[in-house]
Order: sequence, then structure tokens, then C-alpha cells
Amino acid sequence: MKLKSKQYYIRKSHRYLGLVLGIQFFFWTLGGLYFSWNDIDKVHGDHLRSGKKYFPASMQMVSPQVVLEQLKANKAVDSVQSVQLIEVAGVPTYQVRYFSGAVDHAQHEAGGHMPSHTSNVKVQLANAETGALVSPLSEDMAVVVAKRQMANPIKVDKVEYLTEVSSHHEYREKPLPAWAVTFSKPDKCTVYVSAELGTFQAIRHDQWRVFDFLWMLHTMDYAGRDNFGNVLLKAFSIFGLLTILSGFVLYYMSSPSVRKVKKRVQKV
Repeated sequence: MKLKSKQYYIRKSHRYLGLVLGIQFFFWTLGGLYFSWNDIDKVHGDHLRSGKKYFPASMQMVSPQVVLEQLKANKAVDSVQSVQLIEVAGVPTYQVRYFSGAVDHAQHEAGGHMPSHTSNVKVQLANAETGALVSPLSEDMAVVVAKRQMANPIKVDKVEYLTEVSSHHEYREKPLPAWAVTFSKPDKCTVYVSAELGTFQAIRHDQWRVFDFLWMLHTMDYAGRDNFGNVLLKAFSIFGLLTILSGFVLYYMSSPSVRKVKKRVQKV
């Protein structure tokens, strides 16, 4: 039986690698085109948001110490991470992040990694004008906060309270619990507001959702969408390199000039 040439096996490998990788290369190119032709600020929904609002310098505020004293009278407070002045539905509000409990205190004293607001850090809101402690946002308050974020708020279609989301959810890796306020226009726009933090977190609309889907295809992270170090992406990158190299080899081996040189060498 006649042995087949190296060129035959290289050509066959190149063909099947191209067949397997061709679809993914198409997705990479399609995603790249969409990313480069779209304004990232519009993808983020910045064009749908109203301008930032600021407090007048003449407003009257109580000292944050008043809030801390009330907080310590009601809850165990070991240490304070931050006190920030924010706006909640037009009201100046202190957002106090603090640690409570022996475990949190021990971590703080040991100089270890400070946990995020999704783990051991607790949050308390307080009216900055009166010092009164404020509960996490209710549904009505969340709708007010969401509307104030929109440049042209339309009728609210629905409001959902989220305590957990999947890795594919458009509100992934954001603080929970949260309110999802969906408006009838534009583009099925949904504004997410953190119930405990009292602040706007994200705005999602159809353009962002297309971007997110293509981003998943681009990164090949079908579990969480944002992991560039996943095994599948690494494997396809290596196979893609092999496909390109095999193409160069085939071009070299099938080149007329190379064949002429081989024939001359054989004759000699």
C-alpha cells in the first residue's frame, strides 16, 4: 500500500481544523465588528440617564457622629469603613458602611483583606439633615430613585425584588438585594437599584444585551461570560494558531518555485 505524503496529512488536518474553528472565528469577527462600531457609552446606557445632581452648599446637615451614635445604640459596631454623602430620591443621605461582629473585628485588627459590601460589611442609611436612621429602600422609593436616573422616564412596566441572580443574569456581580425597575421605553430599559445601599447600580437595555451576548461568544466563557482565562478559549487559540501555521506550510509545499527546487535537487 502506497504511503500518503506529509502534505496530504497536513492538508487534511488543516481542513478539519478550519471547519471546527471557522464558526468560532466568525463569532470573534462578528463580535469585534459590533464592539468597534458601537459607542461603549451608549452600550452602558449613559445616553438614557439624566445629568448628575448636586446639593447646594447652603444645605444644613447634622454631623456624621450623630448618626454613628444612633447606630451604636441600636447595633453592634466594631469599626467603620466609610461614611459617604449620597442622594436618595432627592434627599441628602449618609451611607455608613461598618463592620459588626467578632469575626469582622478580628480580620480588621489582623490587617487582613477587608471584605466587600456583599460579605461582612454592613450598610446603614441615615437622613443627613436630621440624622434619623433610614430603612433599606421600599418598592416605591426604588421606583423614585430609578425615575430620577432616567433622562425621559416613561411608564413603569414592572418592578422586581432580586435576592439572587444566576451567572448569566444581566445584573450579575452587583450588590444584592436589589430592585429591578423596567420601563416601557426605550429598548426594554431596566434600572437596577441597590436596596441596602440606596443607590443606582446599572441600566440595561437591548443594545447592552446584544453586546453582552456577543461578549460571551467572544470570551467563550459560557458560564460567567467574563473569564478570559477559561480552558476553552485557550484551546481554541492554540488550535487557531496551528490552523494558520498549517496554512503557511501548505502554501510553501504547494508553491511552484519550491517544487522546481525540489526537482532540481532530486536530479542532482
